[in-house]
Amino acid sequence: MRLLLALFVSSFGGLISSFAAEQRPNVLLLMADDLAATLSCYGHPQAKTPNLDALAKRSVLFSRAYCQFPHCNPSRASMMSGLRPNTTRVTDNADNLYTNLPEVLTLPHHFRNNGYATARCGKIFHLGIPTGLESMDDPQAWDFGTPFKSELPYPPKRESSVKVKAGKKQGLSWQEIPGDDDQLVDGSFAKTAIEWLGQRDKSKPFFLAVGFHRPHLPLVAPAKYFDLYPFESITLPEAPADDEADIPAPARNGAVPGYALSTTPEQRRAAIRAYLACVSYVDAQAGRLLDAIKAMGLDDNTIIVFTSDHGWHLGEHGLWHKRSLFEESARVPFILHTPGMKSGGQQSRSLVELLDVYPTLCDLCGIPAPKQAQGLSLRPLLEDPSASIHEGAFTQARRGADAEFWGRTIRTARWRCTEWDEGKSGVELYDHDSDPQEYTNLAKDSQHAEVLEGLRSRLAERLPTMGK
Repeated sequence: MRLLLALFVSSFGGLISSFAAEQRPNVLLLMADDLAATLSCYGHPQAKTPNLDALAKRSVLFSRAYCQFPHCNPSRASMMSGLRPNTTRVTDNADNLYTNLPEVLTLPHHFRNNGYATARCGKIFHLGIPTGLESMDDPQAWDFGTPFKSELPYPPKRESSVKVKAGKKQGLSWQEIPGDDDQLVDGSFAKTAIEWLGQRDKSKPFFLAVGFHRPHLPLVAPAKYFDLYPFESITLPEAPADDEADIPAPARNGAVPGYALSTTPEQRRAAIRAYLACVSYVDAQAGRLLDAIKAMGLDDNTIIVFTSDHGWHLGEHGLWHKRSLFEESARVPFILHTPGMKSGGQQSRSLVELLDVYPTLCDLCGIPAPKQAQGLSLRPLLEDPSASIHEGAFTQARRGADAEFWGRTIRTARWRCTEWDEGKSGVELYDHDSDPQEYTNLAKDSQHAEVLEGLRSRLAERLPTMGK
């Protein structure tokens, strides 16, 4: 009850700001879907992402940013409400944030209350892909929102030069679409967002959120982006033969039926190639928005955020999906630019969470953050990228055929500790100083018993039991 009262009161208290409306910075929030840190500026050896690389050169790039739940609706509900999944109780795509918390005040709704012109193009809150039928949008958040639409049927595909069978049990299917970017919805979203910028109410600052569908499955992109990645150039992740031997059952690939893909090396290479093509397609659409901001003379007063709802596995630990609590699934790309920043081009290794987006944007725009916001402002890290604000980043997940396993993990500067069902279904401990790929589970190593005990205590304190 106290939470709901705080949410209600904050919607009125936020009307007072230390900035006049015309002085407040604009906000451009760019979000990809299912995007791991597969960008060139994050050191990926194959990704071609020139537009986001250029943004990173004038921004702070956060190399240790983590989602709170590696699943679309739970992650977005958490990020846009500023509340952990324990509070939102959104742990599946069917869970409704507004049913669970009727008075919830989301980030764009809060900005709208504070005099911002708000617009959404694409997927910010959850919507189903490719049909768009599952909508968890906040209708009170936007002055303008593009209608959810189905991508189906896709335009006729180009016959791929890569001749690899890719059925449900053989690998991840892809389609190469001839023609221009706007034939698919991400290109359409970028075009509509640019049109809205030109027609917006210029008496107000704007909060424009553009959510791209890719590289979410199915892996469909214009053919020219596939051409960036010759099949023979694609390399596969290498792992010890016994990598899965010390992984608890809920963390293994077979814990989610339908994802245990029996793939050949050629099929895996084709899937990675298609994923990277989709990443480059998203990069190009982000570039269109960034160019438009500059061409319209808005660059000097616009905060730019680029991130994803969660990561994605491309074969690491035998996984080809999200919903795990390994680094590749929990970690997200996160790039933040502010006008006139002196720290542009630097990297922050501080642990940050997607929960931090809400209070950060409020802080940078002179809007009081709702009292219930559970993240922290990243302003100190923009002023000094070598600083640190979190001792740990926390992520939760559900796994299994009926989501019967509940997992929680803490990532510190050195360690990752994961529990399944509070340890009843398995415990994991990885030392990122010596094992950044998380190949060796040290949970049963007596040398690290004290470390493990401390991390598990922090998990129990910060993430109370959910589910069973």
